Amino acid sequence: MNTAAERRGALGSFLRARRAALDPVTVGLPPPGPRRRGGLRREEVATLSGVSATWYTWLEQGRDIQPSRQVLDALARTLHLTSAEHAYMLSLAGYAPLPAATADAGRTAPGHVQRLLDALAGFPAYAIAPDWTITGWNAAYATLYPNVATVDPGERNLLWLVFTDPYVRDLLPDWETTSRRFLAEFRAEAGPRLGDLARTPVIQRLLGASAVFRAAWQDHRIEGFTSRERLFHHPAAGVLRYEHHRLAPADHPDLHVVIYTPAPAHP
Repeated sequence: MNTAAERRGALGSFLRARRAALDPVTVGLPPPGPRRRGGLRREEVATLSGVSATWYTWLEQGRDIQPSRQVLDALARTLHLTSAEHAYMLSLAGYAPLPAATADAGRTAPGHVQRLLDALAGFPAYAIAPDWTITGWNAAYATLYPNVATVDPGERNLLWLVFTDPYVRDLLPDWETTSRRFLAEFRAEAGPRLGDLARTPVIQRLLGASAVFRAAWQDHRIEGFTSRERLFHHPAAGVLRYEHHRLAPADHPDLHVVIYTPAPAHP
């Protein structure tokens, strides 16, 4: 779909298909009579969404009109669209994707994500939510950083631990650089959600608990994530070199899976 007309046509076809597939009873309407086919009428969708029937008809016909994001959100609610369908509809209308789920999406990684972490035996790996709460980890990560399993769940946040846990400061020989880079990456990922995330308890507590964090927060440094070599001074294993990678599950883009793999051998 390279042209605006093609995208409008695809949007109209999508809306017609979803309207036809929706049971009127689902949206609080009486069951269809014996002479009525299933699905909603255009007039019903328009009324439930707060738009005129003529305007909605034009939208289904692919006419050259530009619906607002608020109207499309209303249509998504009326048609009971899934988050994937909602995002698809927005993309056809030329809008940016839906923002990632907020920090209250869950404190525990989904089962299949945890199984992925466990399958990475020997490679330290963990999962973080949008506010960088650590929601899952494997045994290798617990060996690298034992406190992850014992810290209070309310403090199991990567930013909080990096800036407040003495073990992490000793574990990272480049702590001054790494801690600030983590915060710069957090800001870059937060994007339009930064205002909401800045009001979360962990950020507010960090602003009061760590002068280093407070200064770094005021720097407004932004840096995108890149895979790179990381160095650790483990109290038992000694010097460890890893490559730092990060992936996002397609069905949970709000989560990031962080994986440490052995770094290439140095000369």
